[in-house]
Amino acid sequence: MTGTVTPTETERRIIAEINAWAVEIGASEGKPAFTAAILRDDREIVRGRNTVGQDQDATRHAEVVAIGKAGAALGGRDLSGCTLLASCQPCEMCLAAMRWAGIDRVIFAARKEDIDAEMFRFPDLSLAQFHAACGAAFDYAGGVHAEMVNHLYRLDD
Repeated sequence: MTGTVTPTETERRIIAEINAWAVEIGASEGKPAFTAAILRDDREIVRGRNTVGQDQDATRHAEVVAIGKAGAALGGRDLSGCTLLASCQPCEMCLAAMRWAGIDRVIFAARKEDIDAEMFRFPDLSLAQFHAACGAAFDYAGGVHAEMVNHLYRLDD
């Protein structure tokens, strides 16, 4: 596991649940399959899944879907104090959306270095560089229950 924080037991449990959901989606609809959840005060608020194919919209990543649902559920776009959980390391767009929403903690399963580079549009931009570029404004942990989902993000497996 890599990162700046240790996930809580609740975060570890929900990562396992959203990973299992991603595996189900991958089995029925094909891979890759991405899922996410938003927590506040160690309590799950919403879940989301990637709907890029269904919506024909390149921005409908699981994290963005979950961020939108959380804003609606909480009555505003400021998600300060929330945690983003994801079955895969968020891409650059999703990290930016997370920061625009004020989310300051992200916990994820599959790590960029363990999956296909084509899952990212800026393969040479590391999470550590993104973290530094925003003044370390968020904490993160990666590789949580990654063994459940890494195969979903390796297209040749």
